[in-house]
Parts: sequence; structure tokens; C-alpha cells
Amino acid sequence: METNFSKEQLKDKDNKSAEKILRKCVHCGFCNATCPTYQLLGDELDGPRGRIYLIKDMLENKKPANEKIVKHIDRCLSCYSCMTTCPSGVNYMHLIDHGRSHIEKTYKRPFSQRLIRDFLSTVLPNPTYFKIIGFLTLIIKPFQFFFPKTIREMISLMPIRFPKKKLPKMKVYSPTKRKKPVARVALLTGCVQTVISPQINEATIRLLNRHGIEVVVPKGVVCCGSLDHHLGKNDLAKKTFKKNISIWHEEYLKKGLDAIISNTSGCGTTLKDYGFIFRSDEDFKKKAKKISELTKDITEYLDENVKLIFINNKENKKNYKIAYHSACSMQHGQKIHNTPKDLIKKTGNEVFDIPDGHLCCGSAGTYNLLQNDIAKKLLKEKIINIEKLDPQFIATGNVGCITQISNGTKIPILHTVELIDWYTGGPKPEVLRKL
Repeated sequence: METNFSKEQLKDKDNKSAEKILRKCVHCGFCNATCPTYQLLGDELDGPRGRIYLIKDMLENKKPANEKIVKHIDRCLSCYSCMTTCPSGVNYMHLIDHGRSHIEKTYKRPFSQRLIRDFLSTVLPNPTYFKIIGFLTLIIKPFQFFFPKTIREMISLMPIRFPKKKLPKMKVYSPTKRKKPVARVALLTGCVQTVISPQINEATIRLLNRHGIEVVVPKGVVCCGSLDHHLGKNDLAKKTFKKNISIWHEEYLKKGLDAIISNTSGCGTTLKDYGFIFRSDEDFKKKAKKISELTKDITEYLDENVKLIFINNKENKKNYKIAYHSACSMQHGQKIHNTPKDLIKKTGNEVFDIPDGHLCCGSAGTYNLLQNDIAKKLLKEKIINIEKLDPQFIATGNVGCITQISNGTKIPILHTVELIDWYTGGPKPEVLRKL
């Protein structure tokens, strides 16, 4: 694609990166063939190629975003399916992030939208706030019909009961049967995940400890910053990024870290991008690069670094039919697709790919809250494809997908690490108790 940035414009590092990305695009349209919103809406501007043109026009001509541009950019899921399909290697992820940042700087959204987005930016990264809102939702739920549609949909998606945590809150979780750990890793526990699905972190810690790995949860690291990043709130996101980088890098230097483990694939995708985000920051670029290099999805780390010891007992002798949902941030963002399935197969169960598994379930961070109508349609298609397989349960690697899919089907769904924990000596996951 031909570009027309001025020399002055290219002094800006983000414009320079955007120009390199745009030049790779050859207008082929392969991206539209796998874009969920283009498939659903059939509008060129609701596909990657159309959005690329919109962003190019804004950046090259120094145009402020307008309502039309914002509508189509907001409809992007950031599922990155287009990046898997693109034969030219267009890094759409970095381009759409730049586009969102430009929108946030140049477009004033209606007051109601600003309020909702600021609310999500404040509440979702803070487990305490999230839990308080959950209890308040219980009170106002009977009166939700008084609220605007967007708020009603958010209320319907908000959990009102939260599982009890079974492991005590500690900074360091040490293996019990070894005098000296074979490895030491930091765990990103996530923000909302610690409240709505604490069993995911607990399964991760048990599994790693059981195999001789020490797990550290550094104080001060809660959110990875991706929520603000994808909302275009760059200043807030970078504040979180820098805080996390500083904490983890200090831990790495003082006591050593073999890896930083993420069991939420959306977070892992962002952590692995810290190096790019701070590529021009003299104070943080080396630290950020190291943090990105250390980051591993839990299944990636297990596959590469741990010799798993599988245990057969009375409860897990039954052979299950499992549908594996490959989260977008996993298969397209981190390019990890077969590894989780191969790990599950080691349990002796049957694992099946979901038809059209490259298409998003509609969760996509805050997407199902901000674009609920489209998210519902995507969920409906996902559930149809899952139920075609008639599985006994579903496994996936992202808490957002678990929450979204569980709203559309009665088929149990759990995190891959819960399953691996169970088959290596951990407790049977609560969600599978009735099977």
C-alpha cells in the first residue's frame, strides 16, 4: 500500500511503525474472509481492510476521528484472526491500537459513552471495586428495566455470586516435597479472574508446586493494562505497564525468575507486546523486552519446561469427549493453538476442534459489554458450532471466553489448567462434579 506521510509525521514513533505496517498491505482481502464482524455485517468498513483505510486516512491527513470512523473501529474485536490469515504479515494489532489511541485523543464521545468506558476502566482492573459492584447489582437487578439498554445488558452479565478462595493469599507458594525448587516463576493472577474464577489461579499454583516449581505473586501487580490499552487510554495503560515492568524486573534481578506465567491469554498477548510498546523508551525498553521474553502462557510453559506426571484414579478413569475452544488471543495473538490440545490429549480424553474455531465467541475483553448486540450474534454462532460436537465439556485458556460461552450453553466449561491439574493429582474441578 502506498503511503504519504511527511518527514515530520514520521518523526513520531507510532506513525513510523504505522507506515511500515501499511506498506505491507496489498489489498488482497484475505483478512475479510476470516473477520467475524465482516462475516456478520458484510460492510467493507467492518473488516480489517476497511479499517486500515480509515486509520491510514486519519493518520496521513492529521484528521480527527469522526462518528463514522469511531463506529467501525469500535466494532473491531481485536481478535487478530486477520493476522493469522494475512499472507503479507500485516501487523494489524499494532495498527488498530494506534488507531484507538488517535480516536481517544481527537474525538469526544457522547457523555454516556465516556461515563461507561471510564466506569469499566476503573472497576474491571480492581477486584475490590468489581466485587462491590457485584453486590450492588444484586440489589438493583429487579429494577434493571428502568435503565438504558446498554446498562441493562451489563447488569445481566454481571456476576452476583463469587466463589470462595481455597488457597491463602501469599507472595510465595513453595513446593512442599522438595527442599530446593527446580524453577521459580511469577504468576500474573489477573484482575477480574481473581474474583470470578479464583480456581484457575489455584489450579495453576497447585500444578506448578506439585512439579517442584516455586510460584511468586509479587505485590502490586494486579492488571496487565490491556483493558485501558484497548480502550485507547494510553496514558493510563502505560502507567500500569511501567508499574508491572518495574516490579517484575526487580524480582528478576534480586531473586531470579525463569518465567512470568499468564493463564489469561488476553493478558499474555499484551505482556508479550511490552517490548514493542516501549521500543523507544530509553528508561524502559530493555526492562520491557526482558519481561516480554520471560512471559509464557501456562500451557506453553508446561509443554516446554515441565515433565508432567499424570495420575489415574477412580474419578478420572472415565473417557470424556472435550471440545477445545481456542481463544482468539491464544491462537491469533500468541500463535499458540495445538499446544493446549496436545496437553489435554495426554489425559487420555478425546479432544475436538470446534467448527469455525478461528471465529471469536464475542467476549473480547470489554466487547460483550460495549457491543452487546454483535457479541450476542457471535456467541450464538459459537454455541451452535460447539453443540454440533455434543461434547461433555469445553476447555479453553481465557476467563473471558469461559464467562461468555457459559452464558450461552449448559455444557460445562473450564480452563485448560484446571483439567491438567486434576489429571496430575489435583481435585476434580467443581464445574465437572456432576459428570
